[in-house]
Amino acid sequence: MDPLVEKIARAVLYEGFILYPYRASSKKNQTRFTFGRVYPRSYSAAQDGAEPFVMRTECLAKADAVGISVRFLHPLSREINAPEPVAELRVEGKLHQSWQEAVEREIAIPRVPLDAAPQRISFSFPASRTVEPLGAAGTIVRRQEALEGEVEIASEAAGAGLFKVSVQIANHTPVPESLLENQREIVLRTFASTHTILQAEGGGGFVSLMDPPPDCAGAAAACRNIGTWPVLAGEKGKSATMLSSPIILYDYPEIAPESAGDLCDGAEIDEILTLRIKTMTDEEKSEMRGVDDFARRILDRTESLPDEHLLKMHGLMRETKTAPFKTGDRVRIRPKSRADAMDMALAGRIAIIEAVEQDAEDKIHLALVVEDDPGRDLGMLRQPGHRFFYGTDEVESLREGE
Repeated sequence: MDPLVEKIARAVLYEGFILYPYRASSKKNQTRFTFGRVYPRSYSAAQDGAEPFVMRTECLAKADAVGISVRFLHPLSREINAPEPVAELRVEGKLHQSWQEAVEREIAIPRVPLDAAPQRISFSFPASRTVEPLGAAGTIVRRQEALEGEVEIASEAAGAGLFKVSVQIANHTPVPESLLENQREIVLRTFASTHTILQAEGGGGFVSLMDPPPDCAGAAAACRNIGTWPVLAGEKGKSATMLSSPIILYDYPEIAPESAGDLCDGAEIDEILTLRIKTMTDEEKSEMRGVDDFARRILDRTESLPDEHLLKMHGLMRETKTAPFKTGDRVRIRPKSRADAMDMALAGRIAIIEAVEQDAEDKIHLALVVEDDPGRDLGMLRQPGHRFFYGTDEVESLREGE
C-alpha cells in the first residue's frame, strides 16, 4: 500500500485512542474509542437505532475491479484484581491500572470485479482470556470478547465506464440481554475506529465526491454514506485509492512531515502536546509509562526529541514554487499596506529572503531577515523578533552589486 495512505489510515485508526494527559486516571480517558464505532445489532435495536450497527461507504469508480480493506480496533479489557477488581494496584513500586487495550483487525478482500453480483463476506474473531500473576498481590486479567460481522459489497453502473461502489460493514456480534445496558461490555463487542480503504485495480481510479467533474456530479450527489466519508488518498493528483474515514477529511489528507509520530490527535497540535508532555512531573510520567505500550512509546519519543525537531513544529507554513522570488534573494523593503513604527524603521533596509511561504488563502508571504541585523543568525533559525513578513509587492529586487 502507498506509504502516504498507510500513514493517514493509521492516524485514523488511533485517533482519540488515548488523549493528553495520557493517563488512565484522566476523566477524558474513561470513555474510549469515540470514533468509527459500529455497535452490535441487538444493542442498536435496543437504542432504537440511535447507535448504528452498520457503516456504509458509497463512492464512484472508473475501474474494472477494486481491492477492499476494512480495518478496526478490537477492544481488550485489562482488569486488575486484588483479588477483587480494582482501578489500580502498586506492586514493588510499579503501578498497574485497569485499562482498555486494543488489537488491530483487518478484513482484506483482494479483488472485486465491478461487473460482478453483490457478495457478502462473513468474518469473526475469537474470544480470549489470559491471566498474568502479580506475585501474591493480585493478577492482571486480559479479556477479549468474540466478534462477528459481515462485509457486503455491491456495484452498479452509474454512467459510461462509471460504477457506484458500495461497501457496508455490519456488526452481528451477539449480546446477552442482561448486558445491553452495560456500556463497558458493549464496547468490548464493538468495532472501533472502523474505516475502509478501496484500491482501484487495473489502472483505473476513483472520482472525488468533494469536487466531482461535471459529468459525474449527479452520480456523486446520489452517493449515500453512513458514519463515514470517502476521500481520495495518496499522492496528490492520483486517484487509485479512496479512504473512507469516520473523521471528515478533505481529498489527499496527510500528516505534516514535521510530526515525530502518533500523538492520537491528528489536528496537528504536536507542538502543544509535546511541550505539555515535557512539563509533566516524574509521577505523572510514571503513570503514563504504565498505561500501555502505545503511551510508553509516545513518552519515550517525546523525551528523546531533539530541540531542533521541536523548533520545526512551530508556526510552519509551506514554501510555494510559484512566487517571483526565491529563498536567498536580496531585496529592499518597501512597505505599502501598513504604517506602523516597525515599517517606518525597516523601510528602505536591505533584507534576505529566508523563506517564501503561502497561507491557507494562497497568499504569498516573504519571510525576511534584515541583512545588518546583529541578530541575523537568530532570524535564519526562525526565532521570533528577527524575521519580518511582507507581501511580494512590498519589496523590490536588488541588482547584483547593490
